[in-house]
Amino acid sequence: MTAPAIALGDLTDPRVLRLLEDHLADMHATSPPESVHALDVTGLQHPAVTFWALSDGDDVLGCVALKELAPDHGELKSMRTDAAARGRGLGRLLLAHVLDEARARGYTRLSLETGTEDFFRPARALYASAGFTETGPFADYVLDPNSVYMTLELGG
Repeated sequence: MTAPAIALGDLTDPRVLRLLEDHLADMHATSPPESVHALDVTGLQHPAVTFWALSDGDDVLGCVALKELAPDHGELKSMRTDAAARGRGLGRLLLAHVLDEARARGYTRLSLETGTEDFFRPARALYASAGFTETGPFADYVLDPNSVYMTLELGG
């Protein structure tokens, strides 16, 4: 086994597409349609979004995206670890990568939206352990009983 590596993701790679399909399927299985804010491939291709994939050898085991909301504010999007690879610390590795990138871009704040369902409990715990705190809606989000909004102040 090699060391996991994070690099810009290829949104035409079938391994990446499978991971994103699994992500969207889980989001739609756990949240009502109006509360699913996950980006599809077209959304991930937007110029304001940077997408990375985490690979270990030939296996794509995770992904994450960073969307620029303003010159000082980013949004964490599409963070996913393959179900078979969970428990290896890959989510923490992806989150650290995005935090480093957000700081390098000069963002003073990084926000995210995730679900309230039990399925999202590990994600919420990971974000809280990194210093994210619950806030209200940001950007174009509105209050939603199925959503939790979190923000991390990165300083400036």
